[in-house]
Amino acid sequence: MSTHIPARLAVAAAVLLALPALAADKVKVGLLSTLSGPGSALGIDIRDGFQLAVKHAAGKLGGLPAELIVADDQMSPDAAKQTADRLLKREKVDFMTGIVFSNIMLAVGQPVFQSKTFYVSANAGPSQYAGAQCNPFFFSASYQNDNMHEAVGKTVQDRGFKKVALLAPNYPAGKDALAGFKRFYKGEVALETYTPLNQLDYGAELSKIRASGADAVFIFLPGGLGVNFIKQFTGAGLNKEMKLFAPGFSADEDVIRAVGDPMLGIFNSSQWAHDMDNAANKRFVADFQKEYGRLPTLYAAQGYDAARLIDGAVRDVQGRIEDKDAVRKALEAAKFESVRGTFKFGPNHYPVQNYYLREVVKDAQGRVTNKTVGRVFENHADAYVGECKMPS
Repeated sequence: MSTHIPARLAVAAAVLLALPALAADKVKVGLLSTLSGPGSALGIDIRDGFQLAVKHAAGKLGGLPAELIVADDQMSPDAAKQTADRLLKREKVDFMTGIVFSNIMLAVGQPVFQSKTFYVSANAGPSQYAGAQCNPFFFSASYQNDNMHEAVGKTVQDRGFKKVALLAPNYPAGKDALAGFKRFYKGEVALETYTPLNQLDYGAELSKIRASGADAVFIFLPGGLGVNFIKQFTGAGLNKEMKLFAPGFSADEDVIRAVGDPMLGIFNSSQWAHDMDNAANKRFVADFQKEYGRLPTLYAAQGYDAARLIDGAVRDVQGRIEDKDAVRKALEAAKFESVRGTFKFGPNHYPVQNYYLREVVKDAQGRVTNKTVGRVFENHADAYVGECKMPS
């Protein structure tokens, strides 16, 4: 059988190969998050923030119709891997986002990267992906896990506290949290305790904290974990003996709504606050309250920014999302209006950004809420970026 290709067909084939990739007819995003259990409020806020950004863009991302597939990871690495496999292979999503907890992110990361699907993190920022395991398909629209805790460590150090008790869950972000705090706090660590990620009764830990003689306590306990700890901490009267500090995760609007007045006076850190004075943030906060009837948390803000980042990148490549190199460069350029103000990535695809100190106060409307009281870091990068040799 002859394999000779007529000249006119060869020319036609060459012309087809030379044509630019056609724009996709839609963008599919798999939003896999914690939507049940004690961490559900965090995933729900990420989902709601992302959906608000899509609504602001008239149901589109980068000018293309957006199809958002929402799934619950059940706060389980195994369940998350199974669902991620479905999103990647059956649904063939173009982007993934939504994961709250770093142990789940680390479980899901490799199959996502191997499929050459871009993961835009709306929360989890493990040190591994910031350093030696950095990956061209991973982008953090949030922070690196250590960063907020570094800001609190510096604050506690600067305010002259001599002896601190530390408490965090026993999972990757918990280890990153206390490592970050200790990177900037140079006083005595009287107690360092790691608890199970699903623990809600802190009676034994509170007894140890009281006996430690600490003058300050730093906790990283997100969502329902923080709610229970703070209620038990104040119920035991320890707030009269020592000052409680937290990252934004443990003193955000979700925790405030559940705890109320006992939150007053708690200092916490974040890269975002609902009182930040820029046009994008004012619109986001006002519309989030109208849409969902509550103040947004930093999780909601990160979900919103993750969608805006994808929106900007898809627009930048004119909908040609099959061109992975172009999409990567567009994500790196981060051409979108962040609710944080200026947004830029470091070479490991983690943000270089400001971190602020917030205090829980009663506002003019009588609401218990966060108020920004200062800036701790300016254009702050993570501690692992030097270990990142980003593959091309």
